[in-house]
Amino acid sequence: MEMKKIGVLGAGMMGSEIALCFAMNGYETVLTDVNQELANKGKEKQSAALDRRIAKGKMTEDQKEQILGRVSASGNVADMADCDLIVEAVLESLDIKTNAYKHMDMVCKPETIIASNTSSISITKLAAAVGPDRAFIGTHFNSPASIMKLVEVIPGLQTREETVDTVFEVLRSIGKEPVRVKDVVGFALNRMFHVFYLEACRLVEEGVCSVEDVDKICLYGLGHPMGIFKLIDQTGHDLNMNVDEILFSAYGERFRPSPQIQRLRDAGRLGRKSGAGFYEYNK
Repeated sequence: MEMKKIGVLGAGMMGSEIALCFAMNGYETVLTDVNQELANKGKEKQSAALDRRIAKGKMTEDQKEQILGRVSASGNVADMADCDLIVEAVLESLDIKTNAYKHMDMVCKPETIIASNTSSISITKLAAAVGPDRAFIGTHFNSPASIMKLVEVIPGLQTREETVDTVFEVLRSIGKEPVRVKDVVGFALNRMFHVFYLEACRLVEEGVCSVEDVDKICLYGLGHPMGIFKLIDQTGHDLNMNVDEILFSAYGERFRPSPQIQRLRDAGRLGRKSGAGFYEYNK
């Protein structure tokens, strides 16, 4: 199946970045959300991301305009009806996601592949929201999606091999490194990531070292491009806590949510997007 037009449902940080990946690689892309205002804000995020590339000398203004010209922002899911692939990137909620799939299943052409960017929910469970003939698969992008190459590809119980092959091919066409992962709670990346960051939280809670020093260990001892606390500030502590609770329910003690993350969430210090988390940010 040839991929020509891509849809992305959800114009938040992750969705806008995923749509940008496709637009940067020549695909006509439709970025949608529940209303036009949110969709437009998603396109503004894309513009800001490209401006950062221009500032670093990695892109010209003309190239930016060409890329943004491939993105249509819409507040109507029906505008994705003729897309060949739709990537869902809405809130990590089973109810919200399944309602979105039911709507897409009704309006999209029969051959459209629906892919979920869920970070923790079973693909088989999500696929139950669409008809048995609908191609459905998980594609978990790594944040920030326009930079990070990894994408976990998760077939559900009824996902056909031809769908897996098609998705691998389109992901490679946009410069990604797809890896096939079994449909288990948290998949592979999040199980590894959350074990790591929960132990980092324990180091701070036990007074072993400070937030800043843990981040220095990541940078100068482990060779990471970013400290773990700055990274989870970027992903958002509402999402981090939500995934922790899902993993804890599935696997028990090793994923017990961090009291620090819970306090930050309860205080509205969600990270960079709210202006404060473990660090303070200028909105």
